[in-house]
Parts: sequence; C-alpha cells; structure tokens
Amino acid sequence: MTTNKNYEKELAFQADRRKATVAFIKIVSDLWYDKSIELVLFRNQLIDRNVSQILSLHEYAGKFVQKPIAIFDTVEIAEAINALDVPPAKLDIGKLTYEFHMEADASTSAKSFVLGKLKDAHKNGNIKPKDVVLYGFGRIGRLVARELMLRTGKGSQLRLRAIVTRGTIDAKILEKRAAMLRNDSVHGDFPGTVSVDVQNEALIINGTTVHIISADSPDTIDYTKYHINNALVIDNTGAFRDKTALSKHLQSKGIHKVLLTAPGKEVPNIVHGVNHKDYNPDEIDIFSAASCTTNAITPILKVIEDSFSVKSGHLETIHAYTNDQNLVDNFHKKYRRGRAAALNMVITETGAGSAVAKALPSLEGKLTSNAIRVPVPNGSLAILNLEIETQTTVDDVNSIIKKYALEGDLVEQIKYELSDELVSSDIVGCSAPAIFDSKASIVRKDGKNIILYIWYDNEYGYSHQVVRLAKYIAKVRRYTYY
Repeated sequence: MTTNKNYEKELAFQADRRKATVAFIKIVSDLWYDKSIELVLFRNQLIDRNVSQILSLHEYAGKFVQKPIAIFDTVEIAEAINALDVPPAKLDIGKLTYEFHMEADASTSAKSFVLGKLKDAHKNGNIKPKDVVLYGFGRIGRLVARELMLRTGKGSQLRLRAIVTRGTIDAKILEKRAAMLRNDSVHGDFPGTVSVDVQNEALIINGTTVHIISADSPDTIDYTKYHINNALVIDNTGAFRDKTALSKHLQSKGIHKVLLTAPGKEVPNIVHGVNHKDYNPDEIDIFSAASCTTNAITPILKVIEDSFSVKSGHLETIHAYTNDQNLVDNFHKKYRRGRAAALNMVITETGAGSAVAKALPSLEGKLTSNAIRVPVPNGSLAILNLEIETQTTVDDVNSIIKKYALEGDLVEQIKYELSDELVSSDIVGCSAPAIFDSKASIVRKDGKNIILYIWYDNEYGYSHQVVRLAKYIAKVRRYTYY
C-alpha cells in the first residue's frame, strides 16, 4: 500500500513538473517574440524546445553546477524577467537561477534580484537590423540559413534576405533548394515552413521572403534591386579565399561587409570569443571565421595557455568525412582523399595547428597537426597532446576548464561534458564549437604533459560560430548576461 502511495506521489510530481515546463515554454516564447529577449540555459537554446527537452536540459544544468536547478525555480526567474522592462537581450536563466539561490536571502524577491543583476541592460543602445546575403548554399550555408530563420524573432538583428547560387533558376530548381533546406540526413527536418515563390524567384521561409539569385561572379549583382542595402554577405562557397577575390563582393551594390566561412588569406582569421575584439568592424570590411577545427581547439588552447603556458604540442583531429572526399575510389588531386570516404580511415593534413597562432600569437611554431578522416558523416574529435610549463593534475585541468565554461568570455565556446558514455553521435546538434570531454583527460605523472579530448559538431557548432561572428561584424549583438 505504501508503495502505491509513493508511486501516486511520483506521478503527481511529474505532472506538476511538466505543467510548469509548459508555462516556462510560453514565457520563453513570449519574451522572444514580444520583446526580443532570448533565454538560454547554460548556453543551451530554449526556443522551440519541447517539454522533455527542457527537463533534460535542467538535469544537465544541475549536474553542471552540482546543485539542483528545478523547473519551478526557472519559471519564477522567467516570470520576474517578463515583468521587468528589459531591452532586447540574451540571458542565461540557468546562471540567474543558480545565483539567486546562492546569493539571495529569504527576504529577496526574484524580481528585485533580477533587476539588480540586469541593471546594465539599457547601456547597449539601439541596435539597427542588418541585411544578410548567403553566397553559396552548401552544408554550412544551409545550416546558417536555418539558424538565421529560426532566430529571426522580430527581425531586430540579422535578416536573411537573399541566397546566391549558380545556374538557372526555375520551379524545379527552387523546389530542390527548398527540399534541401527542409530535410537533412544528419540534422533532421527543419522545424519551420519552406515554400516556393516561382514568380519572384524566392523561397518563403517561415513566412518570410528570401530571394534566390543566380550569379557567376560576386561583383555582378545589384542587391538594391531586391531592396537589400548595407548588407553583410556570408561567403560559404570556398571558392574565394584571399582578400582580392573576396573584395569583389564589395563591388556589388548593397554590400557593406564580407564574412568567409573558411580560413582566409590576407584577412583576419577570427575565432569568436577568443580574438574577435582585436578587430574593429568599423575599420575592417572582410573577415574569416577560420575552420571548424580551429574553432574547436582554440578556446581550449587559450585556457591552457593562460593557465599553464604551452611549451609545445601536437593536434590530431579525428574528422568526419566531407564533400571534398570521394564516395567511391576515384581520382583526387590530394593523396589518399580519392579513396572511398565511407569505407576508410584516411590520413590527411590539417592547417589547424598553425592557424591557431592567428588567434593566439603566443603559440606560433609550437604546435604540429595532422588529421584522420573517418567513416562518419558528422561529428569530430580533436586530441591535444601538450607539454606545459606549470605542473598540474587532472582535477586541476578539469576544474579550470569548467570555470571557463561557466563564466567569462568563452562560455558560448566551451561546453563541459560530464558523461562517461559520450560518443560522436551524442554531440551532433551542439551549438558550442568545443565540447570538452572531462572524463577523458590524461595528465602524465610528472604533471607536465596533458592530453585533452575535444569533440565538435564540425557543421552545426561551426555554423553557430559563424553566426556569432556575423552579429559582431554587423554590430547587432544584444546585451548578454552569462
């Protein structure tokens, strides 16, 4: 009989918890669509999440801070935010909830606590929305398009206005483009609507018109014909890599800035969160978001360099195969990449080891690197083998990286993973470019050599870094509380 009573109590508690989660989801949506306030839970996105996903994120949050983060508590903080006059912002409700329980006394209301924490929210000034053009519509282009359209909200930041492709544009081609945006074998279905407007040569994404423009060269388009002005073009074709080639974009009417989604030559290579503040968008017109691997390892390397000083090291990246490789054995201009990608582990090169120095000059000449392409379509792993100046332990390394993942400039870049069972498919869809596997860290007995494992979704995590950098270049970064 007692067991039945306990079971009934458990059922009642779960029902209350799920009802509270429904209320939480409504507040998250109202804040986003009515006030352009985006709530995240320790950098995990909350918009368009279902009840089970929200509860799962709360469980992760509790493990992360080693203190329960209950949905009832986050609802209370969310209601307080909703009741206040807060300008467009991105707020970590996990951090706010944790701090409320750690810092507030019994007499402090959630509303007064939040008001105190967000007292600087009005200092950012007005943000002017920025038009965006995607030049190319490949793997990264489509994921960036998804992210931009899912996070459009009231359109107060980045507005995707056009996509440039090559070749003719007709009903069949438009429908094909729409289908590729709707469906993805790795990342699943697009959680929105995509339809075709043949007459206007456009896709209607979530009810918003995005023009499809055909062009063979970046300097031949008059974007102002589409009412696109002062726009940021995100070039994800990989065809234009140096300053001269990328400058062609600036010759087209309506383009103001250029962002390359690949390592660039003669232009700043930026890992957002690490060195983006070194480059002023008012003074520079062309930027590179570097590579997915560079974005994965550089945040962790910065932590290690700042904390222990790196003497030397080697990077080995176990990388998902890419479109550059052959599906079956065939000729390829590079060694080994001609062998069937889905059947072989393929040794190849990576420039990530040397590219890190563009963001962290103190590591110039200290790292070697190589890569192994493996038969998975997405999800990669970087292994850092580092000789360091300052003696340490596994616990010290993990504690320091966890601190950086919790507070400071790298909270969007580093996810601290606690699972003993982590495998590559688990990290697909993670917005952080670096997922630190805390259970895999190794430190040599003398404390001067460390081996770290950093997972990364080489498509999705990198695309989020591109969007973060795009917001910085476009000067539409809102007030954030992390």
